[in-house]
Amino acid sequence: MTDGQAAAGTAAGQGPVEIDQELADRLADRRAQLFEKFEIPDAFPQDVFDAATERTGDVDADIATAVEERPDLRELTTWTTDPIDAQDFDDAISVERTDDEYVLWVHIADVTHYVDPDTAVWEEARRRGNTVYLPAYTVHMLPPMLAETVCSLVPEEDRLAHTVEMHLNPDTLSYESIDIYKSVIRSDERLTYGETEGRIDDPDAPLHDELALVWELAERMHQQRKEDGSLVLNPSRDRAHTIVEECMLKANKAVTHELMWNRGLEAMYRVHPQPTPDEWDKALREIQELEGVSIPGDSWDDPRKAVNATLEEAPDRQLPKIQRAVMKVMPRASYMSDPFGGHHALNFEIYGHFTSPIRRLSDLVNHWIVHTDDVPDGLANLCSHASERQQAAERCEREYKTFLREVGLDPYAVNNRGLYVLEDD
Repeated sequence: MTDGQAAAGTAAGQGPVEIDQELADRLADRRAQLFEKFEIPDAFPQDVFDAATERTGDVDADIATAVEERPDLRELTTWTTDPIDAQDFDDAISVERTDDEYVLWVHIADVTHYVDPDTAVWEEARRRGNTVYLPAYTVHMLPPMLAETVCSLVPEEDRLAHTVEMHLNPDTLSYESIDIYKSVIRSDERLTYGETEGRIDDPDAPLHDELALVWELAERMHQQRKEDGSLVLNPSRDRAHTIVEECMLKANKAVTHELMWNRGLEAMYRVHPQPTPDEWDKALREIQELEGVSIPGDSWDDPRKAVNATLEEAPDRQLPKIQRAVMKVMPRASYMSDPFGGHHALNFEIYGHFTSPIRRLSDLVNHWIVHTDDVPDGLANLCSHASERQQAAERCEREYKTFLREVGLDPYAVNNRGLYVLEDD
């Protein structure tokens, strides 16, 4: 198959994107070059595999012991929502509504039950900093036996979780109470984003009531964030993505509240500086000059609200230009042990990550701190390292996608449909 034929197969949208062995070899060579360039380790050292294997020798017995010491949430209706090609499932959701409150549970894979500081697996996760997701190729932060099986919240299997239980005021959606604890859960289903959309629309579908309820809650949380000044650069995000994004933001914010205000602990906080007034003014004027675009006059005082309002009314063809104008002046977010300065884009006074410990070092470290009140040594250096590794992963992904285009492949199609290597005749 030629490069052009591979591209044609992509456009057809039927099954995996097909390539021949020669092209597969070229992709492998390019990945190897990028991994060397950005210092991304692909294969795991043998001692890390051995340590992970030993720690996960009898998972069923481990869970049976843990359930005697943890809240047993296996009867609580729970599900995951992820992209169709997801290999690891970090987070699951449960929700209930009473006359007095919403109750939202976000269950996160309990990686720190299996991985703790001063072990080979922790040290390797620290070195990697994050999972690197390339189209049809994943470089895990944790060994696959942890990332894809033991820790992953796969359906219809008991799993250890770190649960954030939030009781929310039905009118203001503020936290009435926050409880963070280790639990045992059992996910009922693994849904894709597309399946979630379909279930919301089908009253007879399994989990319809729960999905309709969490969509109602997520949409309210989303609108509240925008009204409070949170920047929303993608105004047309579908319901499934909105559910996941808003629930994870709510959980991350709850954990950050606990760490900072209730315990006064250092942690790996996510800090996003704001552009200078001149930079914001430059971005808004660039947006205002776009054809068919007008920034509402009553929103100029808050640039984030101005961008939100403009994106909702602007012609679709201008959305990418508006987004680029904002991103050009937006400083990069980074991890810091001191949370003050807040997260400008989200308009959160304090923010940190907790919901993805399988794929991010920051979340893994924060799980350890929440559970033990023990802050790892050299936390400031860990923050700098995690920020650097995130930037390296993003640059690697951009360059690999560029290469895919150069050889006639659509990165989006490869990412969503995978690759199939044709056998030589």
